[in-house]
Amino acid sequence: MAQYDRQTLATGRVGTAAAIDEGLRSHMLRVYNYMGIGLALTGLIAFFASQMAVTGDASAAAAQLADGTYLTQWGVLLYTTPLMWVVALSPLAFVLVLSFGINKLSFGAAQATFWGFAAVMGLSLSSIFLVYTGASIAKVFFITAAMFGSMSLYGYTTKRDLTAMGGFLMMGLIGLIIAMVVNIFLASSALDFAISAIGVVIFVGLTAYDTQKIKEAYAENIGHEGLGKLAIMGALTLYLDFINLFLMLLRLFGNRE
Repeated sequence: MAQYDRQTLATGRVGTAAAIDEGLRSHMLRVYNYMGIGLALTGLIAFFASQMAVTGDASAAAAQLADGTYLTQWGVLLYTTPLMWVVALSPLAFVLVLSFGINKLSFGAAQATFWGFAAVMGLSLSSIFLVYTGASIAKVFFITAAMFGSMSLYGYTTKRDLTAMGGFLMMGLIGLIIAMVVNIFLASSALDFAISAIGVVIFVGLTAYDTQKIKEAYAENIGHEGLGKLAIMGALTLYLDFINLFLMLLRLFGNRE
């Protein structure tokens, strides 16, 4: 009888562990799906917005940039008026709403906010299609996807606690932001290169760290009703890691028009 009880307990523990692992895989798949759809939405909006902003017909152009690019009226509004600052800062507003208001939002509202964030990010990133060639953007995107995928897999599978590394990387991120602000005034190409190179290292590391944190957050909230919103926040975190890594690599390897 005692032997039967021990076997039943062991079987129950194995079953519970298997259920937890299956739940974690489903949760991570949900996170990656949200992130992937968000990136696709951003890319599509960025591309089509840039196509609407440029014209090859000089007679129909509303304005011309210093590099000779002819802008439509939409392009003038998007890139040369105060609207460009609204577009540039709007993603930050969405991030703040999700970060500080996620507990007050319904699941549907959190989803809508995330999709809205991805959409305005597309508008804010549309200018890269005016600055870099389409081929180099595609090349850097696939490089980013490979680096992101490998580091996220590492963060998911490693048994090493990445907390200390995450704290160091966050300090580095703060320093990176300060350096970027300073370089707005200095306009140093050497500092710009250093910022981009260090930024790649920081966001590669944060990808692994954030993936591990998403796993830990799931383990702490198993059975809670808020797992859906937790998946959205995880997707937002990894989305930001991916986009920033992509932009840093584009500054290093992108071919300008």
